[in-house]
Amino acid sequence: MQNSEAMALSAALLAAAGDLTQRIHEGVVARGFEGVRPVHGFAFVRLAPGGATVTELAAHLGVTKQAASQLVDEMVRRGYVERRSHPTDARARLVVLTERGWACTRAAEESAAEVVRGWGEVLGEADLALLWERLARIAPNGPIRPGW
Repeated sequence: MQNSEAMALSAALLAAAGDLTQRIHEGVVARGFEGVRPVHGFAFVRLAPGGATVTELAAHLGVTKQAASQLVDEMVRRGYVERRSHPTDARARLVVLTERGWACTRAAEESAAEVVRGWGEVLGEADLALLWERLARIAPNGPIRPGW
């Protein structure tokens, strides 16, 4: 592959990712979750399994601990997360999704499904499945984080 082709492919993948992020965000807002930004969704991805410390969230997002702490403060004020005692580390606090945070996460999943269904209409189901399989081979474990 020529350099110019590689750049064109890179641009197409980034455009698809940016469009997906924007459309998920628009879907979340349309479902009544105002005041959220795409970065909240990237944080929710890390918090959803069982919570995380601010340090773990910072590593996931690729930001400083201070930036992650400010983001957590914002999400607490908006009612999406809460801080709890850490079950195994008395010095740490665990950040977990509230019911509102879980509801927002479900809204994001619904929005993502709508976008992907549209891709299936454009590509066909077989090509969509192939795209998923090939992308999973290239980047099986992410990371999934915002482009700062």
